[in-house]
Amino acid sequence: MTPRESRILALLTTTFQPLHLTVRNSSAGHRGHQGASTESHFDVHIVSDTFTGMSRIARHREVNAALKSLFDEGLHALTIVAMSPEESPLS
Repeated sequence: MTPRESRILALLTTTFQPLHLTVRNSSAGHRGHQGASTESHFDVHIVSDTFTGMSRIARHREVNAALKSLFDEGLHALTIVAMSPEESPLS
């Protein structure tokens, strides 16, 4: 697990108390893109009660806000799947 991946997990866990959370570093697939590094692109799948009643856009905004400090430090892109427990086949 990379240092940035660990920080993403910690920040999202603290902010959303997820029932399910996976973070995958997908940076290798983006080599050569502007802003790409070994820790620039991540895929996040999160299930939390926090997302109940929220639109997809609102959920993405909340996740991005929780990770603002990492974007300020060079995180370039996230692929986000954010679900309420009722929507998730995992819960």
